[in-house]
Amino acid sequence: MSALEADVLIQGAGPAGACAALNLAPFRRVLLLDRQPAPPRRIGESLPPAARRLLADMGLWDDFLRQGHRPCHGNRSVWGGLAAEQDFLRDPDGHGWHLDRARFELWLRQQAVERGAALLAPASAAAVAAEDSGWRVTLRTPAGPRQVHARVLIDAGGRAATLARKLGARRQPGDRLVCGWLYGHDRGEADNGLSRIEAAEHGWWYSAALPDRQRVLAFHTDADLAAARRLREPGWLVDAAARLPELGALLHRTGFAAAMPAELAAAHSARTSPAAGPGWFAVGDAALSFDPLSSQGLFNALYTGLAAAEAADGSLNGDAAAVADYQRALDAIGAAYRRHLDAWYGEERRWPTATFWRRRQPA
Repeated sequence: MSALEADVLIQGAGPAGACAALNLAPFRRVLLLDRQPAPPRRIGESLPPAARRLLADMGLWDDFLRQGHRPCHGNRSVWGGLAAEQDFLRDPDGHGWHLDRARFELWLRQQAVERGAALLAPASAAAVAAEDSGWRVTLRTPAGPRQVHARVLIDAGGRAATLARKLGARRQPGDRLVCGWLYGHDRGEADNGLSRIEAAEHGWWYSAALPDRQRVLAFHTDADLAAARRLREPGWLVDAAARLPELGALLHRTGFAAAMPAELAAAHSARTSPAAGPGWFAVGDAALSFDPLSSQGLFNALYTGLAAAEAADGSLNGDAAAVADYQRALDAIGAAYRRHLDAWYGEERRWPTATFWRRRQPA
């Protein structure tokens, strides 16, 4: 069987990979792969107001508005012993969004296909070898191995960054943060559209109302702490949240009821070094992974998907600076993220002997 031919092969059809694909597909032959035949259930549904500009730049804004996602009007936090609200009334981009994550991901995949990308799922890159004019990729598919020749590779495979690591990159984790989370439904008082954050002795909590009266509830701590082991106990997440002064009162007012057992997900900061090289780029979590406290994960996925599409197109057109320019942009994002995260964690000093907070205080 002859090898498939593609200008760009993208591993991972989540938000970052789909954005790269939909921006390249009108001009290039794009093959988009994903291990899952459909977007899986996962946490990560906060989209800040600035995402409006990215969606508009990609020609997605009007269709996005028809998807029925829920406006996010700001944040309410209990942090450092103070309760504070930050609304988006003065934001020039308006309000943000709380998404139905699975609906959002499926829509982005469809946009990529409608613009001309070929989607192969389930499938993944099992092996990669350099060739004179690009890469020879061996795919793992349900029908057996397939060969693809691609001129450029994009790793959008999430925190594992398996494709980038096959090309010699290294993952550099910054901490051991994990997230216990679940979805449920509000059956009582309507929510006012604010994200909720509340610090506790061994980590911090998050909750937000989603479309169709769904709600997400999450707790973040370090993987090696006793609190992380409690996350695996049936019912612990909901019971512990109910005892919190602020979040517990909110869950009581809204009549929250869990709809699934708690799941555990990696939530640590990490970077891939390098995140690009001759003929390849990493995007989204495969390039930079963000602590969810920053609310940058989805925005970064959209931004790097678009930026890598432009860099890949430039590289195919012979732009020798495309790889270095993309890497410099990621370095700047990573440095700004680290400064802001350190400043925010540094504001919480109520538990100076608790390991979780001691690890996050300035030296």
